[in-house]
Amino acid sequence: MPIPRSPLDYDAEAEAYDATRGGAPRAEAAAAAVLDLVPARAPTLLDLGCGTGIVTARLRRPGLRVLGADASYGMATMAARRGIPVVIASGTGLPVRSRSVGAVSAVWLLHLLREPGVVPRLIAEVARTLRPGGVFVTTVDKDAAHDVGGDIDEVLAPHLTSTPADASAEVTAYAAQAGLRPCGETLFTGFGQGVTPRGAAEALRAGRYASRVLPRGATVEEVATRLGALPEQDVPRADPTYRLAAFVRD
Repeated sequence: MPIPRSPLDYDAEAEAYDATRGGAPRAEAAAAAVLDLVPARAPTLLDLGCGTGIVTARLRRPGLRVLGADASYGMATMAARRGIPVVIASGTGLPVRSRSVGAVSAVWLLHLLREPGVVPRLIAEVARTLRPGGVFVTTVDKDAAHDVGGDIDEVLAPHLTSTPADASAEVTAYAAQAGLRPCGETLFTGFGQGVTPRGAAEALRAGRYASRVLPRGATVEEVATRLGALPEQDVPRADPTYRLAAFVRD
């Protein structure tokens, strides 16, 4: 069964997804950061939740074989068009032999997995696939990265979810339970992800903030209206800075 991610229909969004998520500049920054944490001699890298493959296609270096996996047929189809070997699979049930993969990456995935127990199950499954010395690289605290101290954040602050699925402390604890220990981290810029008030309101109405915002004492439309009253409706606020954490299997 596919992992529940968010109310978005990823099959329907696949064609336009990259253009609404920062495109190539963001993908290049993410890929470079992932490769910084992947062991130099890793023979294989499985990009879990690869989406359209825009990041996966940039995870290239000599001697590294890159594969993709995603639960969405539409997303996997886009990744395949980029020439990426990809399978349609849930992160909690990967069609991969135990102790066979040199590295697994999960970029902008864990924060979407809101169903209780899914994140620790996914991390345990990743640990199963990793060979000794293999590394799991994942974004953590993704939604918190979008709090850049601006007026949009002030509007959304009373409605933020209190228990993000990718909180770094919890992810580290789950990794330890699965036999993985921290081995590094890095930051990268989410180019093109600085939101505008108009864009934030549209994203809220479309359910794209489902992992981050849960309106309290107000309807979605009321919060969106407050965003619509902010000045400079089409001026992007600061880009977020994302954090990647790496965990190694001894």
